[in-house]
Amino acid sequence: MTATDLSTPVPAVVAPGNRAPRRPVRSLGGRILGYAALALAAAGLLLPFFWMVVASLKTNNDVFTIPITWLPDPVVWRNYLDIWQRSDMTTWLWNTLLLSVIVTFLQVFTGSFAAYGFARVRFPGRNLLFLAYVGTIAVPWQSYMIPQFILMSKLHLSNTLWSIVAIQAFGAIGVFLMKQFYETIPEELSEAARVDGLSEYGIYRRIILPLSRPALASLALLMFTTTWNDYLGPLVYLRSPELRTIQLGLNTFISQYNAEYALIMTGSVLSVLPVAVIFLLGQRYFIEGVASTGLKG
Repeated sequence: MTATDLSTPVPAVVAPGNRAPRRPVRSLGGRILGYAALALAAAGLLLPFFWMVVASLKTNNDVFTIPITWLPDPVVWRNYLDIWQRSDMTTWLWNTLLLSVIVTFLQVFTGSFAAYGFARVRFPGRNLLFLAYVGTIAVPWQSYMIPQFILMSKLHLSNTLWSIVAIQAFGAIGVFLMKQFYETIPEELSEAARVDGLSEYGIYRRIILPLSRPALASLALLMFTTTWNDYLGPLVYLRSPELRTIQLGLNTFISQYNAEYALIMTGSVLSVLPVAVIFLLGQRYFIEGVASTGLKG
């Protein structure tokens, strides 16, 4: 061995398991700009809601003052008592909540159950039937609204809350979302359950549903928000004042008190508040479902 060989440095050998992973280097300035952009976008989205809440706490003459006052002075808490006394807010909220809960439950149940059949059960014409069913999403409700109304009238469901439940209890959107999620669950889980003697209903209830909590939470949030904000359906089917939902009730209130801007904003806050609360609660369960979903190696 020569002196040149001894003086040549020998590179250190690092075991693959001890090699430190490379992390992407992000500059502090880039992160600050990213957070600033997200903060501006969030502020732009929340600004109309903030103004609505502020306007609900003002006097009627101060709602549209120029320049805009972003903080009410004085704070008029009595607006929330006045709208309860001058409208049938309790009935509106109760009808809307009842419909939203029932329709959401039925949509989640029927959508997840039908999606399991399309995703896991093999039968002739399955793909064609699924495409035909999902294709109904492209058909606007206005195109078959009149035949559907005639059918509900002949079934004596018109002008009842059951008419809204009947026309909204089933939906292709829920089936499509749940089927797409079911296909991400390994088929080996179902095969192992069948070997152990578990029926298809047992597989659906004990394996598929627990693993599908993120999709179920997303579908429930979507259906609850859609039913709560629905205006055209209740307008067509619900004619009695005691059956009005929050959207119909607010429209009636605005037609009667079209100059009471503070009370109109107060009613708008009351109509948005339950949806915001449900969304925050559902978001928490959605994150929990994502964290607990998957296979453990």
